[in-house]
Amino acid sequence: MAFQPITGPISSPGSGIFPTLVFVQGNDQRTINLDHTPFTVGRKVDKDLVIADPRVSRDHALITSEDGQFCVVDQGSKHGTFVNGERVQRKTLERNDRVEFGVRDVSYVIFHPHHASSNTAREFLSQISGIQISTDTTDLEKLTLFLEAARKLNTTGVLDEILVTLLDATLKLTRAERGYVFMRDEENNLRLAAGRNSKGEPLLDDTTISHSILDEGVKSNSEFVITDTSQSLDLAGRHSIVAYDLRTVICIPLRKPQVQTTRDTAAVPIESAAEVMGALYVDSRFASRDISSVSNDILRAIATEAASLIENARLVQAEETSRRYQQELSIAASIQQGLMAVSIPEVPFARLKGRNLSCKEIGGDFFDAVNTAEGLAVVLADVSGKGVSAALLANTLQGMIYSQLTAGMPLTEIVIAANRFFTHKHIGEKYATMIIARLRRDGELEYVNCGHVPPLLVCNKEVIRPPHGNLPVGLLADATYESDHVSLHAGDRLILVTDGVTEAENARGDFFEDSRLEAVAAKSSSLEDIFAAVANFCGGTPLSDDCTVVELVYSG
Repeated sequence: MAFQPITGPISSPGSGIFPTLVFVQGNDQRTINLDHTPFTVGRKVDKDLVIADPRVSRDHALITSEDGQFCVVDQGSKHGTFVNGERVQRKTLERNDRVEFGVRDVSYVIFHPHHASSNTAREFLSQISGIQISTDTTDLEKLTLFLEAARKLNTTGVLDEILVTLLDATLKLTRAERGYVFMRDEENNLRLAAGRNSKGEPLLDDTTISHSILDEGVKSNSEFVITDTSQSLDLAGRHSIVAYDLRTVICIPLRKPQVQTTRDTAAVPIESAAEVMGALYVDSRFASRDISSVSNDILRAIATEAASLIENARLVQAEETSRRYQQELSIAASIQQGLMAVSIPEVPFARLKGRNLSCKEIGGDFFDAVNTAEGLAVVLADVSGKGVSAALLANTLQGMIYSQLTAGMPLTEIVIAANRFFTHKHIGEKYATMIIARLRRDGELEYVNCGHVPPLLVCNKEVIRPPHGNLPVGLLADATYESDHVSLHAGDRLILVTDGVTEAENARGDFFEDSRLEAVAAKSSSLEDIFAAVANFCGGTPLSDDCTVVELVYSG
């Protein structure tokens, strides 16, 4: 729905129509009423919105109201104010705009104004509760009442509110005693989603309804509208109807909205083959003349509108769930980037460079470097899988290896400890390929390759692939690991890569492969040339795996 600017002054307290700010910080969020302007934002404790982050200026920004519209105004902050990712000095806000103050992704506000004519579902119910439907009200007038409620509800996107208002409107139209909405769950079973009686009280027990009619209506995808069961001989065998003296029973399937389009006609709804997503059930212990006056078309229109509203609410909820997941994923990515930020040690006998490209927000590749008395150590690892699970294990593994490298532990013992962690923690079919190397001042290189892509040793533009290798860590608890040694000379280069490089694909499905990697390594003198070669080979095809390249040059 397009944003409609508020006309006139900000509403007085208690009107329920203040614009709101949803402030999100980490995993927490709160709603703030924008009941006065200017609304101040900054790091100082006297601000209306205090964000305690060093990247937020003390007097960072204002939110002001001018001619019925709201604007965010930057106050000369150091790190800037952003609206939907764009840095701004002054910007008119629209509904659902995302505003960030200095710090990106970790904390932000969503501007979410309420239009002066809009109400929540319950507020609208309080308005229509006083409307009395006279006996001479036409079907069209009754339908208009419900559709007005439906349109009001459609602005909320809250499923529980929609179901409650649906039931209240239906009970008002039919003057029945009870109403229920049943929805199919993930296992395709009917479950009670909402229940109300004519007094507006919630109903949580559905044991006294006619489940046989409910099940039959959903199974056959057909309506049951019975206004006097005493006149229907074929209902004598319905136990609930007899036991609880139900005289009026209505069951209307809620069909998932479907649209059929053809070349020559406009989109038209399909009802006959539509999927049944639930049912609207209404009953009473008396025969109802009011229900008789409500035509089947009106009841069917109620069910059709209800199904459309419920489907819309589901989509809104799914979108909100996706937004929250993306928010949490963004936070996780920020944390991982911080944990995996590598401080390259400076040593007089070697130069080290490294770069990682993740195919997703977070990934399972990592590299690290530590300078100790035993020499300059570097590790490159690739945890199996992608996404959150791989990133979690990668972070844990990195911390374990970094602490052991800092302590000067032998490389083989570090690998054995990592293998013990993976195999003894029962973390599923997870393993990691990794290579750890330690270069001494005299050029002696010790390394342990655990199922990883063989390293490239470039000597005078000749590429050597040392064949030494062990099992990946995490496959066998009793695996043994050995190291190998290579003597480097001044100018020799050690290049380590993950299989995301050699298995990068182009549009035809061809791999970059070892041969192309060796060719570019022999000709170039920079790891950036390797990434450029991979990008040219892929030709725009997205990466299917994380790519990491580490280059160690021995200067002698």
